Amino acid sequence: MVLNMGPQHPSTHGVLRVLLELDGETVVKTDVDIGYLHTGIEKTAEALTYSQTITITDRMDYLAPLSNNLVYCLAVEKLLGLEVPKRAQYIRVLLTELTRIGSHLVWLGTHAIDLGAMSVFLYCFREREEILKIFERFAGQRMMTSYIRIGGVALEPPAGWREMIRKFLKMMPSRVDEYETLLTENRIWMARTKGVGVINAKDAVAYSMTGPTLRAAGLAYDNRKVFPYSSYEEFDFNVPTRTDSDCFARYMLRIAEMRESLKIIRQAMEKITDHGEIQAEAAGIIPPQREKMKTEMEALIYHFKIFTEGFSPAPGEAYVTIESPRGELGCFIASDGSPKPLRCHFRSPSYINLQALPKIVEGQIIADVVACIGTIDIVLGEVDR
Repeated sequence: MVLNMGPQHPSTHGVLRVLLELDGETVVKTDVDIGYLHTGIEKTAEALTYSQTITITDRMDYLAPLSNNLVYCLAVEKLLGLEVPKRAQYIRVLLTELTRIGSHLVWLGTHAIDLGAMSVFLYCFREREEILKIFERFAGQRMMTSYIRIGGVALEPPAGWREMIRKFLKMMPSRVDEYETLLTENRIWMARTKGVGVINAKDAVAYSMTGPTLRAAGLAYDNRKVFPYSSYEEFDFNVPTRTDSDCFARYMLRIAEMRESLKIIRQAMEKITDHGEIQAEAAGIIPPQREKMKTEMEALIYHFKIFTEGFSPAPGEAYVTIESPRGELGCFIASDGSPKPLRCHFRSPSYINLQALPKIVEGQIIADVVACIGTIDIVLGEVDR
């Protein structure tokens, strides 16, 4: 029998088609079709200036918009040869780690409700709301912040930001403990996830899987350690791994990652000074401060030209990778010397990890496919970019 799977995971509501070939309730073969609902983000970027493109990176992965901002800005900065001030780098780390926790909370809540655990969904979104409040205080937006900019960040940290984050850091560890109390030794949860969706390390590497799905197979590959960016080499944190490489291992790994992100946030808090530069000094590329714009004619001219014409990097190419909540997120930028990118391409982990789904669900029963799709943590905004 051949069946369409879904709608279960949010992606299967029309953007992702999972076609199952069944022998009774056992999956014999799977065909994954991402369809034709494409946002065209990469092509749109070629019609926008380098600065304008930041706003569309937010939409690529709506659960980790700041990570998308960061990888794009790092690629453009590499193309320009810009050195970002340390204070701005630490602020970037602080916010992208909050993004990682927020993304994992959405994953855990939606995955738990797919497997029948209603309470966890409500608790995870309760904590995510606190993270969104922090983003709103920093950027004026809860989700599509566009806060990380080429050369630094958009705005000074807001008044009272330390108190907000301290309150979150004090509250969050006990909440993660609460999730584990509800799920980790729950008999139903273990029955739905242990031994389900197993993929060995060799196959995971062959499919180019990255992020929690790869680390759950025992490989401690994390771009924050392997190819440090934004001063991550100055932070003390561990790269959690598991060896079971099943749905339960991927759950435990993301729980451990939330705890590690809290450690990084505490360190970033200590490193961020109350005063200092938040943007690189680069006339004609980085907009001047508003105070200067109001008092200096040259600054006013730069401001006008940057926002009407953009800036023109020298011809060349740049590629940068970061560790997004879903795995290795890469950005390739090619310049032909004009104010708009000649080519913009993203290596999105959702798209790459999804190709392993047929291998993961092979031999499982229909009900287990729900758990398998969920633990890959697919965001279709990345797939249909």
